[in-house]
Amino acid sequence: MEYHIEKLASPNAVVGEGPVWSSEEKKIYWTDIYGGKLFRFDPLNKTNEIIHDGVQVGGFRFNESGGLILGSWEGIILWNSDDDFKVIKEGLVEGTNIKIRVNDAISGPDGSFYCGTGATKWQNDLVFRINPNHSIDVIDEGVKLCNGMGFSPDETIFYSTDSLRKTIYKWDYNATSKAITNKRVLVKYEGDGITDGMTVDSEGFIWSAIWWGSKVIRFDPEGKVEREVHFPATQTSCPMFGGEDLNELYVTTAGADFGGEPTGIEPPGYDFSAYRGGDLFKATLDIQGKPEYKTKFS
Repeated sequence: MEYHIEKLASPNAVVGEGPVWSSEEKKIYWTDIYGGKLFRFDPLNKTNEIIHDGVQVGGFRFNESGGLILGSWEGIILWNSDDDFKVIKEGLVEGTNIKIRVNDAISGPDGSFYCGTGATKWQNDLVFRINPNHSIDVIDEGVKLCNGMGFSPDETIFYSTDSLRKTIYKWDYNATSKAITNKRVLVKYEGDGITDGMTVDSEGFIWSAIWWGSKVIRFDPEGKVEREVHFPATQTSCPMFGGEDLNELYVTTAGADFGGEPTGIEPPGYDFSAYRGGDLFKATLDIQGKPEYKTKFS
């Protein structure tokens, strides 16, 4: 299907990622992980403001009592500004030898903060949850690059992405006990590129950005491709719904060329001269997203 694609901001983000819509402010927040920046884009005034410059932020969400919770390369941070923040967890994930170096993160219906690490050179990373009392639960181990996560609208399914395995998993989620069990494969992507960031819409369909694929794919709840939305940048990294009616798909892209050298995991025939990205895009859809959860940290 063809959609009108708009390029909204071009700050040359090295690894643009993790957009989150603020329904109160009617603005989209997003991060440049490698660049160590957080942006706030105002669709009304078409301005893209830098609100954080320093620690690399892999993922973040809004906190119910105010501010943001950041999953960073230095730990988990409650953040109001670069002059007003508190590190609440750093060092190793409890019970493991894996550093809290977050590559992606979301909030859950229970008010916890769900994170995937990027601390082991894409070999043996973790998906974990930090609860509002600051305790940590390990959800998954042995991941080869943690990425997009999400919950089904009825809050019975948790999704997680292993990018280098090109796989999206689904798990049973118990809203009462917070237990996450019964891991199985939802999507084993066979196309060019790898599954990266994701979100879930109001109908329970999964939207996954395909890094090196110049697109976002909508999968149905059984893991079948329903449609694709294409963008003029090869390194599409993460989608998020926003706008007054949550029918605008904001998509981040990454300009990183990793020194101009192949990483060895590019798809066969990848065009290294193609435009990679570094921009924030928007596609207006005929589908509605669902609001993101907020964390409940005091």
